Amino acid sequence: MRELLPEIQANWQQWLPVGDGHELYVEEVGNPDGMPVVVLHGGPGAGCNENMRRFFDPERYRVILFDQRGAGQSRPHASLHQNHTQALIADIELIRQKVGVESWLVFGGSWGSTLALAYAQAHPKRVTGLVLRGIFLAREEDFAWMTAPGQGCSQVYPDHYQDFIAPLKGNTDDLLARYYQLLTADNELKRMQAAKAWTLWEGRMVNLIPPSKVDELYTDPSLALAVGRMECHYFVNHCFIEEGQLLRDAHKIADIPTVIVHGRYDMVCKLENATSLAKVLPGAQLWIVPAAGHSAMEPGITDGLIRAMDWMWERLK
Repeated sequence: MRELLPEIQANWQQWLPVGDGHELYVEEVGNPDGMPVVVLHGGPGAGCNENMRRFFDPERYRVILFDQRGAGQSRPHASLHQNHTQALIADIELIRQKVGVESWLVFGGSWGSTLALAYAQAHPKRVTGLVLRGIFLAREEDFAWMTAPGQGCSQVYPDHYQDFIAPLKGNTDDLLARYYQLLTADNELKRMQAAKAWTLWEGRMVNLIPPSKVDELYTDPSLALAVGRMECHYFVNHCFIEEGQLLRDAHKIADIPTVIVHGRYDMVCKLENATSLAKVLPGAQLWIVPAAGHSAMEPGITDGLIRAMDWMWERLK
């Protein structure tokens, strides 16, 4: 089984102004003359980390990683101003132009898979290949699966769901709108309590077997505020994507080599998302990983992603 490659330092790091008051943190790792790859992190709001550099052979690939608007080291932190899918797609294109590549391989997981599909459908000639993990299709059923009472995750994790809805004081009617009100409230304490509850709910479901410090990790104030606010912001706005759009417009990317890696027991993004995408992309490779959940750091998912990059290298070199 393939494991993460050794730690690697960035060749350069910078903040790129993209308009609307946002500056994005951008870095490059690997071979400056290698095959270009752009990495789209999850969330929205999660940001990149150093482990995300380690899926790529540094002799083969020139890897561009960046934190999306409001996420990670991008500025201003957790900002919802002009933060929407179309702006993120435009940001990806601006980064591509700034680093001087005509087209690149797009690597994205969870929300990153959503953004990767939306970007590829908007700019198919700029995408040489897609490596996607933990597919999220931004349909009403996908939002309900994660958050609605009596559906999906709430049935698998009924104990943790009680902690999730605790900030709502027992009223789960119009849950997303009520959470959004808390996460955008003037009261800093209410904002942070809601952000921690939201992010911990997701964090407890990410791994098939959660790590021992999962509660501590996902209640980090900086991470919780960015992820909680931005995920809810995107959810209440349907991710700024039309219902069914990513499946409906899949024909636009049918010729792009695609590998889909999805854990069989992914509770955040159910496996049906991946199988539905594969049906409308009949040329795609669908790799279902047994005994794995959602996290890219689970051994089977890590192995699949690194093998997917090997597969792309042989296909595209």
